[in-house]
Amino acid sequence: MSTLAAPPTITTTAWNIDPAHSTAEFKVKHMMIANVKGHFNVQNGVLKFDETDIANSYVEALLDAASVNTREAQRDAHLKSADFFDVEKFPTLSFKSTRIKSIGDGELAVTGDLAIHGVTRPVTFNVEGPTSPNKDPWGNTRIGLSATARINRKDFGLTWNAALETGGILVGDEITITLDVQFLKA
Repeated sequence: MSTLAAPPTITTTAWNIDPAHSTAEFKVKHMMIANVKGHFNVQNGVLKFDETDIANSYVEALLDAASVNTREAQRDAHLKSADFFDVEKFPTLSFKSTRIKSIGDGELAVTGDLAIHGVTRPVTFNVEGPTSPNKDPWGNTRIGLSATARINRKDFGLTWNAALETGGILVGDEITITLDVQFLKA
């Protein structure tokens, strides 16, 4: 008598980004003096998380380009213009992972295609998490993570700048992106 093999254990869990509890921030050097920070609203996204084999996991996120906010209306209007994000032509920024690997206890390297201003480039985010699942007061199961990457804005066609009288430039080229994301179990 032959025995049937036990069905494989399903280890992949689907999660949806909770936009109300997620942030996408950036910082850039302004006038070669100090960093200016801003953020975008996270529209939506998904995470397919395979606890057994992290390489089978996948993440995707979409940001609203017109939501850029640096706490200065004139600068925000300029960032939305054709000089920078050109939000009329390119209303979203997106990220789709192509590879996820563990680089330490609770740390991941998530490589994927980042699309900004109609240009898509590979970028690797250093990720802390995801956290262990927890129930919120309303019975939803949540996880969270933080991710950071550095990009050169010129690689994405964001080339506008102005020379300063004292030398140097108005806007730095290197941008640090920081994401703090909560996911709800689908």
